[in-house]
Amino acid sequence: MSNNERRCASMASKRISLPSGPRAGRKLFAAIVLACLITGFAGSSVHADTFDPPWSQSTLSGTPFTVPGVDNASDFYGDVNRPDLTVFFAGNQYMVVNALLTAFKKSHPEYQRIFAETLPPGILVRQVRQGGLVMGNMRISLQPDIFAAGRGRIRALEKRGWFSATRDYARNHLAIMVYRGNPFHLTSWKDLARPGLRLCMPNPKTEGIARHAIIPALLHTGGAALERMIYHTKVSQGTTHLTRIHHRQTPLAIMRKQCDAGAVWSTEALFQSHIPDHPIAMVTLPEAQNHEVTYAAGLMRNAPHPVAARAFLRFLTSSEGQAIYRHYGFLKMKR
Repeated sequence: MSNNERRCASMASKRISLPSGPRAGRKLFAAIVLACLITGFAGSSVHADTFDPPWSQSTLSGTPFTVPGVDNASDFYGDVNRPDLTVFFAGNQYMVVNALLTAFKKSHPEYQRIFAETLPPGILVRQVRQGGLVMGNMRISLQPDIFAAGRGRIRALEKRGWFSATRDYARNHLAIMVYRGNPFHLTSWKDLARPGLRLCMPNPKTEGIARHAIIPALLHTGGAALERMIYHTKVSQGTTHLTRIHHRQTPLAIMRKQCDAGAVWSTEALFQSHIPDHPIAMVTLPEAQNHEVTYAAGLMRNAPHPVAARAFLRFLTSSEGQAIYRHYGFLKMKR
């Protein structure tokens, strides 16, 4: 009997009585165990307590109330009420945000109420255009002062008149995230085409990493055949799962052994591999197969707090701001 089966049996034995005799009791016992195993309920608390985000410690004051797997808004930071500054970051920068905002507040004590989001850029763009984001029963209608994402996305939005100023501030490249020890011995993009290998891949419809980095890298490495295998054939076969928010879903799925590997930014795999008890490792891709991105930040033309936004843009490109990004594995800007 597996650990999960033992937990289910233990839970069932505590929940049943035998008013109709032993046979009915055995049937009820078996039904509870089966339902438990199908839903994964017995293991959910283990997963939630061990792996669920947030994966960084908040420094905010107030009554703490985070329930892993139930109430856990991991990609929202700071004060949602009357902020002095609002920043929308592409989600793959989530590991930087707490340290970055803490340092900015120390450097600029006049700006202490800051709100930030770390979501896929496609979602953030829709949030701006539609005037708000709805998550569960909550609506956030704040508009950003700063929008930070890949340079290609920022340049496209700049052409549409979104920004009054932009700055490049960091670089990153791709990696493959795997379970600790790399049990399938993956070394390149071509390995992801193996039959039966379960992948978590960002959805090209919502995640810029897929369109602007992963798919070009696949095409460069193995042509249209490799891209079709990973993003079409394996999707139809059920062995490629398309994520909506890869920087959270991919590591969770790998740690829970629901996926065997996933394409991510190298900083995401590096960050996860350094968290104690997170069984994550990074496969470094050959340079010829990799794809690099530059991050840029734009000061919104209609920023609610333009003075604070300009201060943050300067801080982002300052030596202190750059050192924080370097600490988390982001690459230095090319001169």
